[in-house]
Amino acid sequence: MAKIRIIINKKAIICSASMYFFVFCANAQNNNDNNSFWKNVQFGGGVGLNFGDGFFSGALAPAALYRHNTYVSTGIGLNFQYSSQRDVFKSTVVGGSIIGLFNPYRELQLSTEFEQLYVNRDFDEQFVAYADDSYWYPALFIGAGYRSGNITFGIRYDVLYDKEKSIQNQAWMPFVRFWF
Repeated sequence: MAKIRIIINKKAIICSASMYFFVFCANAQNNNDNNSFWKNVQFGGGVGLNFGDGFFSGALAPAALYRHNTYVSTGIGLNFQYSSQRDVFKSTVVGGSIIGLFNPYRELQLSTEFEQLYVNRDFDEQFVAYADDSYWYPALFIGAGYRSGNITFGIRYDVLYDKEKSIQNQAWMPFVRFWF
C-alpha cells in the first residue's frame, strides 16, 4: 500500500496565514445589516474538457463563496481531474481549495487560492522511464483579473510551483471564474 504524506511548506503556511489575517481584518469592517447568511453565498466554479488523438482530460471544480462585504469574499472549492492518453498514462487528481477574493474596484479582482491535491499517475508498462506515482501536491495561487458581472477573466501564478511534481506545465495560468 502506498504511503500518503502531506507536504507542509513554509511558504504555503506563511502566505495562507497572511491571507486569513487580511480577510478577517477586512471582515471586521463589514456593515452590520441583518442580511441572512445565504443571501451572501455564491456558487460557481469551473468545468474543463480537452481531447484529441488519443488524449482526454476532464475537470470539475465546484466552489462556494461567502461575500463578507462589497470588497472581500472567501470560500472553499473541490477539485477533480481525470486525464489519460491511450497506451501512455492515466492520471486522477482530487483535492480541495481555500479561496480569498478582494475587489478594490468593481472591475478589478485580486485573488489568493491554496489548493491541496492528491495526484495519482499510472504509466503503461512500455514507459519504464516513468514510475507510477501517488503524492500530495500543494499549490498557492496569486492572481488578478478583470470582472464583469458574475464572470472574471484573469491570470494567476503558483508561488509553490515545482516542475517535477506539478500537474501544470508552468506556474502562470489563465483563468475564467463564474459565480451565481
